[in-house]
Amino acid sequence: MDSLTGRNIALLVLCMCACYALAFEGKEIPATKFGQSVAPTMTFLYCYSCGYRKAFEDYVNILGEKYPQIQVHGANYDPPGLNYYLSKLIFALKIIIIVSVVSSVSPFTCLGINTPGWWSHLQSNKIYACMMIFFLGNMIEGQLISSGAFEITLNDVPVWSKIQTGRFPAPEVLFQIIDNQLQFSDKLQENPDFVK
Repeated sequence: MDSLTGRNIALLVLCMCACYALAFEGKEIPATKFGQSVAPTMTFLYCYSCGYRKAFEDYVNILGEKYPQIQVHGANYDPPGLNYYLSKLIFALKIIIIVSVVSSVSPFTCLGINTPGWWSHLQSNKIYACMMIFFLGNMIEGQLISSGAFEITLNDVPVWSKIQTGRFPAPEVLFQIIDNQLQFSDKLQENPDFVK
């Protein structure tokens, strides 16, 4: 009985740690404007699960050649609405179920319910069960956070949205947008070595 109580306490501590990690994830203190340079900043928010990181890196290289003064930043585009929170909930449930299977703790006995046969099957095939739970959870999480986004802002002003247009911007179009947005004749010089 003491080992069962110890397992329950360990499972409870693990659940509390997972909830704490989810609650404080991504909360950063914003940097002040005083410590930053005054160079234009271009921010790309892209769908990491869609594989758009390579496209972001290509745009960084192209922009770095033509406009070396522009600071380019990139980050994952968090999907709006409940999808983000549902994906975090599925992640937490996935970890809790895997830990329950590996530690042989039945959540049904903790709740006072008879253990179903499928849970006994998971207990007898732990490696297979953990792999399937992991891959199935990742598949559902990926579908929930997949937004197809490739959003571009220049000095916090939206200049391109793949969600609205349905396509990536051609480099020439992006150059024209940058030129129009910042009116480069006074503020920044193009790189004279850039090959058009």
